[in-house]
Amino acid sequence: MAKKDYYDTLGVPKNASEEDIKKAYRKLAMKHHPDRNQGDGSKASEEKFKEAKEAYEMLSDGNKRAAYDQYGHAGVDPNRGGGGGGGPEGFGGFAEAFGDIFGDVFNGANGRGQQRGGRQVFRGGDLSYAMEITLEEAAGGKDAQIRIPSWDDCKTCQGSGAKPGTKVATCTTCHGHGVVQMRQGFFSVQQNCPQCKGTGKLIPEPCVACHGVGKTKNNKTLEVKIPGGIDDGMRIRSTGNGEPGTNGGPPGDLYIEIRIKKHDIFEREGDDLHCVVPISFPRASLGGEIEVPTLSGKAAIDIPEGTQAGKQFRLRGKGIKGVRSSYPGDLYCHIAVETPVKLTEHQRKLLKEFEESLKKGGAKHSPTEEGWTDKLKNFFNA
Repeated sequence: MAKKDYYDTLGVPKNASEEDIKKAYRKLAMKHHPDRNQGDGSKASEEKFKEAKEAYEMLSDGNKRAAYDQYGHAGVDPNRGGGGGGGPEGFGGFAEAFGDIFGDVFNGANGRGQQRGGRQVFRGGDLSYAMEITLEEAAGGKDAQIRIPSWDDCKTCQGSGAKPGTKVATCTTCHGHGVVQMRQGFFSVQQNCPQCKGTGKLIPEPCVACHGVGKTKNNKTLEVKIPGGIDDGMRIRSTGNGEPGTNGGPPGDLYIEIRIKKHDIFEREGDDLHCVVPISFPRASLGGEIEVPTLSGKAAIDIPEGTQAGKQFRLRGKGIKGVRSSYPGDLYCHIAVETPVKLTEHQRKLLKEFEESLKKGGAKHSPTEEGWTDKLKNFFNA
């Protein structure tokens, strides 16, 4: 069966922005999440949830989306070219499968390395760092310092990798080129020198401090700017602060992944905030003005007379302004009517008298209860 178009799955046009794609996915995920759908329709909901997740993973990645726009599903099929990196003919997968023999011929087409001065050079690996911040810091942004690994020239051997008093020798197998010619049938290709591992050098007596690597691992302090509005799970890229490259290759990058601490009052949903506001039974009955918290201070809400539990009040602009948003979200206050506990005998007597007075007044005092009673009668008499 042909796969459904990813844009149709999310219900967005092909020119949709990243924010539109994210919003569409969030809406579908909440609707079809397995935890929210039990019973007969659970299987169908689970399939729709998986389809939406797959569509979002592809369209939220710039490289995968470009490959999908150009080649369709074939452009992002991992069985046809490495997940969109090799085009419709799958060249990327071919080069990777035969990288040991053909890597130098294709000049690093599989992304594993490039030629530099006859040697195969490799980019350093990326590093990941998890940073935990508060909701207030996420909303307003902050400047932070983190400690990360760093690789510096070995002070003992001055970065040469050789034991002090000895010298680095030229590799006798590749004569310092780092690569050797290999004949495979009628092919004549190059590969990394097996003797020196592509460095072109041999170290007869390695430095005892760095074991011949020429670098030692230390720690350094890095200044990080957290933008206001950042959300949980977002990443900040710090270019060049990953692991060092091989044979003079460029270093990798550092990715700082944001984790937002659970807040005592607020829950975040996109740019909106939600909080539960408990009020007393008399206040809910009589109404009046109450104070509610916001990230920027206090705000007032006018509670109407006869407010029921679960009533929601919306404070516009009191949410969070996301990193890609032009205006802040809203704050939703959910009313929880508190039932009094640990009553005195006098209070019990007053409540009983109050209850009797409500009964004498009829259904006008408890319209919801009266409607519920009618529904129960119809249910049991059906």
